[in-house]
Amino acid sequence: MTDIAARTDEKTARQARFWDRLAKRYAAMPVRDAPAWEETLLAVREVLRPHDRVLEIGCGTGGTALRLAPHVADYTGTDISAAMIAIAAEKPAPLNVTFRREEAPTAEDRPLDPPVDAVLAFNLLHLVSDLDATLSGVRAHLKPSGLFISKTPCLGEMSVFLRLLVPVLQLVGKAPPVTALTEADLRARIEAAGFEITDRRTFGKNRSVPYFVARRS
Repeated sequence: MTDIAARTDEKTARQARFWDRLAKRYAAMPVRDAPAWEETLLAVREVLRPHDRVLEIGCGTGGTALRLAPHVADYTGTDISAAMIAIAAEKPAPLNVTFRREEAPTAEDRPLDPPVDAVLAFNLLHLVSDLDATLSGVRAHLKPSGLFISKTPCLGEMSVFLRLLVPVLQLVGKAPPVTALTEADLRARIEAAGFEITDRRTFGKNRSVPYFVARRS
């Protein structure tokens, strides 16, 4: 993958700065909907296998990585925020976990060699600078028939109040740059990138955050 410093995209740079500033506070926050998170982890474990090599993009402070890593052979967590990765790296972790600072993959990046069995992206796809490029990069990193597992807030499905509030919060530095996706648009773009969606669910009360399992076709 390409290091952030080599990118010139301003949206990506703003994302990195925002999450660097928020990292310590984010790490101290309790999980907003703990039952939904537990359901998500269980769903992911159902499709991962003990011999799998996994890449998580947008891993934040590593909470999901540390819960899933014991169930696979190798787990790499990446994030654009150096501060987030520093916090993740300080946590006690299984020997099969690696954390590193990297941007989400794009079509321009060299594919992983060897490719991985699964790529995970939770609460990330609405934040990336170029969704279609990221999806292409994810596909390139996967083995044939590998899995892309994602869970994405779809702002386009949320209330008008929330959609109007986000730009205000962005103006005062309280929200990062986001794309207002709808579930139909997200699904179509995942499929157009060369994936077959094999599972779709929601967890908890928020029905505008779809969980997809997509197989590389």
